[in-house]
Amino acid sequence: MRIGLDMMGGDFAPTEAVKGVKLYLDTVASDVHLVLIGDEQQLTPLLAEAQLDQSKYSVVHSSQIVGMNEHPTKALKEKPQSSISIGFHLLKNEKVDAFISAGNTGAMMVGTYYSIKGIEGVQRPTISTPVPREDGSYGLLLDVGINADCKPENLAQFAQLGSLYSEYILKRPNPKIGLLNIGEEEGKGNLLAQATYPLLRENKQINFIGNVEGRDVFTSKADVIVCEGFTGNIILKMAESFYDIAKNRGINDDYLNKFDFESYGGTPVLGVSKPVIIGHGISKGIAFKNMLALSEQMLQTKLLEKITASFGNKEA
Repeated sequence: MRIGLDMMGGDFAPTEAVKGVKLYLDTVASDVHLVLIGDEQQLTPLLAEAQLDQSKYSVVHSSQIVGMNEHPTKALKEKPQSSISIGFHLLKNEKVDAFISAGNTGAMMVGTYYSIKGIEGVQRPTISTPVPREDGSYGLLLDVGINADCKPENLAQFAQLGSLYSEYILKRPNPKIGLLNIGEEEGKGNLLAQATYPLLRENKQINFIGNVEGRDVFTSKADVIVCEGFTGNIILKMAESFYDIAKNRGINDDYLNKFDFESYGGTPVLGVSKPVIIGHGISKGIAFKNMLALSEQMLQTKLLEKITASFGNKEA
């Protein structure tokens, strides 16, 4: 397996990206070869200082960087030698099996749409987030931002994608799927929720348990909670603030510490044919390490092949 990593993406790149690579290579025993994409002049001394096993990685030089505030499409078009552009070129041409970046999120989404194929049958890719639950496990919430407006069919597909991710990555057999709503009873909610409910109920590929409310998000009532990206992103940002509040108040709590985004790293784009992991712009070493581990897990479990089979109604 060859995993490509944008070493220049993120507020603390490339220093923290190198730290993440070291953490990964020092603690994860695997046959993965890392393809590190970035400015060789900046990377060379950092990699030398880290004293990494040189057989475990190679460097691909990039002379340009897509800034966090640049227009995604324009930046990718005008900067073909950027680390993000090169990463997607390598992924498209099968030089790497997965690609990770904590850089410009918009550029990552544009690169995903135009460089690699969507899985046949999936109308819209989605992104999710792990949700810390009171029992110590993680649930899954999706969509959390890239699909602010959705049709019922989109939410039904998000449920199917989330179910497979929960089963094979979070190790939840027959995961329980809930539709986020303002009440438990069928018929509750806005027009989108009302129209989505019967689609989820009729889908034999998922274990739909009905509506769940906001108070259920951090419990084990559902393993996967489905909503449109507008609501999902608000919940995600609110949840991230729990950790900041606890830290500012000097509270050290095992549960609240799980709301630190670094504990899970980044989020994959679900619904496309190859693993693309988008990291938080303020990612540090642990986050990069965890994104690398997630990419490896997606490849090892053949998650995307299972998603393809699920939407093609073939046996995985």
